[in-house]
Amino acid sequence: MRDSFEQDFYPGKPKILFIGLPHSTHTASWIDLLADSELNVRLFGMPHGCPPVDWPVKTYITFLCNQANSATRKNLYRGIFGLIAYYLYKISGAKLTWQHWPVVVEKYKRIIHLLKFPLTPEAFLAKVIRQWQPDVIHTLGLFDLQGGIFYHDVRERYDLAGSGKWILQLRGGSDLTLRRHDPGYVEIIQRVLSECHQIISDNLINIEYAQALGIPAEKFAPIAPVPGTGGINVDLLASSDTKMPSERERVILWPKASELPWAKAIPILEAIRLAWPRISPCKIHILQITPEVRDWFRTLPEEIQQSCILHELIPRQQFLELLQQARLLLSPSLIDGIPNILYEAMACGSFPIISPLDTIRCVVEDEVNVLFARNLYPTEIADALVTAMNDDRLVDACAKANLKLVRKVANREWIRPQVISYYESLVRGN
Repeated sequence: MRDSFEQDFYPGKPKILFIGLPHSTHTASWIDLLADSELNVRLFGMPHGCPPVDWPVKTYITFLCNQANSATRKNLYRGIFGLIAYYLYKISGAKLTWQHWPVVVEKYKRIIHLLKFPLTPEAFLAKVIRQWQPDVIHTLGLFDLQGGIFYHDVRERYDLAGSGKWILQLRGGSDLTLRRHDPGYVEIIQRVLSECHQIISDNLINIEYAQALGIPAEKFAPIAPVPGTGGINVDLLASSDTKMPSERERVILWPKASELPWAKAIPILEAIRLAWPRISPCKIHILQITPEVRDWFRTLPEEIQQSCILHELIPRQQFLELLQQARLLLSPSLIDGIPNILYEAMACGSFPIISPLDTIRCVVEDEVNVLFARNLYPTEIADALVTAMNDDRLVDACAKANLKLVRKVANREWIRPQVISYYESLVRGN
């Protein structure tokens, strides 16, 4: 008798297997578009994190998560043998690839022969695809421990090219913006983009990048561009009691104070120092602050430090409440697609200061929807802060324009039926 996990909710209906980060809110948000759609949906979680305990989507887990096998969870590494296999996999140095695994198998073959299930996430994925036979395999991201290249390697090694239509969803600007210039990545990028059935992107610039690599624009799905989260619930965020920016307390929300390849925090700290005499008094909420940035933060004048509230990670609902209260969203970056936080700020009525990246300029205009400031230029960020904190007419006019725009380009209510129809057409072969 088949276990409850293997019993589909909608027998005979299309099957979609997603491959991606199980703990990512972007992963959950996109997949949740398909709730109650009569599509059978499962997630193969990459070995880097755990899904939310109460998330009802059937998930194959390849990480050490404290979630028992159940109607919605199936673990690769379970029991004492599972623990042994997991740690052997990690110490092998494979790092999410299978090339080094044969060395470990030979070294530990006396222990491994006792294990009665696939030994690696790669082998587990191949088994899942062969047994469940999904109609669509949708990889959520290309690089950075996400699904695209991981699945490409499994597909090639286990001869799975004929198993379902492969949809590759690019993540914002991070997948292609820099790596398309790197000789070490160009070949694998071209192979993945060529071999998948269709590509989804949240911005038009990725289409240009792909074309420069020899990938025709027709390879992109008809629903592209579409937000990587599937959009936002505009009506929920834009509640009737939401105040205009000029009516709110003088609060600035800086959501990611981290030194990353995609964004730099130190220039923003300097911008706050430069702008302070012209924007104080105000309160600044600084989120996801890393130790390095915290060290530099301590060099700011005491008056600025006392006006800042530092956070690491906060629950999503608390973040959205802060966004609904803030006058400004401060989010310059170096690389991005169209960030979901921009759409959220537009719905919440918080005025965005953001960088003039090509991906973003396709959607918003300077002084119409946002103020542009480049991430590496503290004086530009400082000038934008001063204008946005003191020009009530500008921020209120932009808030009105932004609410209209976000309803047009990122409203989850109209995106959902389009995405469902898209998957159904894939299965029909249209």
